[in-house]
Amino acid sequence: MKLAIVTAYPPSKVTLNEYAYHLVKQFRQKREVTELILLTDTTEGKKELQFEEAGCKIIVKECWTFNSYKNLISVTKAISQTKPDAVLFNLQFMKFGDKKVAAALGLMLPLICKLKKIPNIVLLHNILEEVDLGSAGFTNNIVMKKIYSLIGTALTKLILKADTVAVTMQKYVNILEFKYFANNIRLIPHGTFEIPEEPNFGLSEDRPFQIMTFGKFGTYKKVEAMIEAVEIVRAQTDLDLEVVIAGTDNPNVPGYLDSVKEKYKHVPQVRFTGYVEEQDVPVIFSESAVVVFPYTSTTGSSGVLHQAGSYGKAVVMPDLGDLALLVKDEGYKGEFFDPTSTESLADAIKAIVTNDAYRLKLAIANYEAATAHPMSKIADMYLDSFQEIIDRKKVMTPNNSNQEVIL
Repeated sequence: MKLAIVTAYPPSKVTLNEYAYHLVKQFRQKREVTELILLTDTTEGKKELQFEEAGCKIIVKECWTFNSYKNLISVTKAISQTKPDAVLFNLQFMKFGDKKVAAALGLMLPLICKLKKIPNIVLLHNILEEVDLGSAGFTNNIVMKKIYSLIGTALTKLILKADTVAVTMQKYVNILEFKYFANNIRLIPHGTFEIPEEPNFGLSEDRPFQIMTFGKFGTYKKVEAMIEAVEIVRAQTDLDLEVVIAGTDNPNVPGYLDSVKEKYKHVPQVRFTGYVEEQDVPVIFSESAVVVFPYTSTTGSSGVLHQAGSYGKAVVMPDLGDLALLVKDEGYKGEFFDPTSTESLADAIKAIVTNDAYRLKLAIANYEAATAHPMSKIADMYLDSFQEIIDRKKVMTPNNSNQEVIL
């Protein structure tokens, strides 16, 4: 199979680029895949394609740009030039831009593939029905929320024109099937990027306890409460704690982390790492004692939770939304807190850092949950789905006719 993937890809800073990297890492090792074509956004640096394992040929075509109105044309042209056997879209609603028209035009691409009779799957990481538009940085205006909702419904209908829409949570399957009467939805879990064979559950005795958070901050992910909660725990326990904020500003809130640095410059042992390169991710997680999710809402299955699990880490998270569902559906464990209360977050952190047996219990449970869905298995599920689409199209087009026949 000559497989094309439409996605952002490292060193891109556009969302979901890390997920694409790990999908590519697995697809290139599958015997069914003879060639990978990455239809990516343009970046200044070279694409990260250095893999230790042997694999198939990879071709990169940089054919789209965030917020460009030409993406529909340029990506369609790239698909026509490369002639893939199948296309996978790695999407969320603002994948191609945070401007409404640019975003909508990009989301028409699955329909174009459908019209061109190219087997295609959309991996949709979130659905607007489950996004808190205020917390996610879109709008708090009641009228605008209704408008966004109408736009979201229209865009969802557009995406559902794909041969198959894969979502990462059962709740999303239920909503799409009930609201849109969709019959082309498939549940394919998020998956775990890297799974060390023997994670180090222990902590270095000559280093402070690192309380780490990872992501893009400023909208529904804010770190002020986490810093203040660690200060409370320090005062109550006299433990040597370091706050590690790994990541960057959310594109919707530029300058957010700089403002936090200034506000809390008097607080000792608060470290801002900036953007974390892919090869440095294992170090950030491995050195952490606890991974904290300082979220006020959620917008999809959490890649960070899967990463924390793969490195055998205890987590502190709010008891809300998709995080709570992941605990129920996939077996992750954590110490929960009330996202409206700094004291509740402090209590949750304290419960773990003062009880090493409890920390180990959570860490081991999360590692076991992560190992249930390795990315190699997720890649197989996508290839199985593509084969089902190809087989179905053969039945609908007997004798290789270009006309579909309803049986």
